[in-house]
Amino acid sequence: MNGPSLSQIRAAADALDDVTIKTPVLPLTSARWDGLLPEGAEVRVKLELFQQAGSFKARGAYLGMAGLTKTQKAAGVVAASGGNHALAVGWAGQAAGVAATIFMPEAVDPLRIERCRAMGAEVILRPDMAAAFAAMEEGADAGRTLMHPFEGEHMTLGAATCGLEYVESWPEAEVFVIPVGGGGLISGMAAAIKAIKPEAKVIGVEPIGADSLTRSLVAGEPVSLERIDTIADSLGAPKAMAYSFGVAKAHVDQMVHVSDDQMRDAMRVYLDVLQMVAEPACAASLAAICSPLRSELAGRKVAIIACGSSISLKRFQELTQMR
Repeated sequence: MNGPSLSQIRAAADALDDVTIKTPVLPLTSARWDGLLPEGAEVRVKLELFQQAGSFKARGAYLGMAGLTKTQKAAGVVAASGGNHALAVGWAGQAAGVAATIFMPEAVDPLRIERCRAMGAEVILRPDMAAAFAAMEEGADAGRTLMHPFEGEHMTLGAATCGLEYVESWPEAEVFVIPVGGGGLISGMAAAIKAIKPEAKVIGVEPIGADSLTRSLVAGEPVSLERIDTIADSLGAPKAMAYSFGVAKAHVDQMVHVSDDQMRDAMRVYLDVLQMVAEPACAASLAAICSPLRSELAGRKVAIIACGSSISLKRFQELTQMR
């Protein structure tokens, strides 16, 4: 299962051209980065947090809405998310004139709920992410189209357009370090990267307490987690799923873990150096290259991604002050 072809990725990029943002790629070369990055490495970050709705998810969500029939659009869509996908579905639904119902866990950052509702989405809270997923599936059974947060050809294809932009903006990149929740982002980006530059290395980053893709790759099939334990709620998918897992398996070279404390440190670095308020998932790639991958990536051309940042200042402060 190799995922979308390069011609399909380019066609999707054309479809998104006037809708989404070609987010900037920033070289991390200022003196303020001295001593923080792998020794001798050239590092750049793609600032996907500047994307529509605040994350890469907008790409796939829009493609999903565009693919609906008239009947499906009239019936509306249903989704479950801890934040970024919810915002993306709300934005895409508003753009397409499609009613969106989104189930979110009760502990989600209130800022995300407010933003979803401001875009016209109906937000319904459930006790936790597992309950939100169950409610999403019930909504799909009732006739609404399920907009899964990571599983689906349109989600992988949307992420692939992000990978295409990255390689085309920095063709010299040798290693791409990509955060992993359910696998939609890494499956799409890796498919695009390998189609253009097969010698490039793709490394996935998962929180220690939410490593469904790592475990699935070891098992050789998608697995479910009994428990999620991480501050990175955007990376807290309870299981891997067939399509995104299959595409990731075909293209991902390596997986690494980061701890909550390592993500907190990276969040502080982004604030100190770039004056950027990053959620834990947004900081995961930076955390990986500064900690578990630090020696391995010395002297390499390393591409990381700030995948999204839907976090309130209050929540940011709560997380970064914890130890």
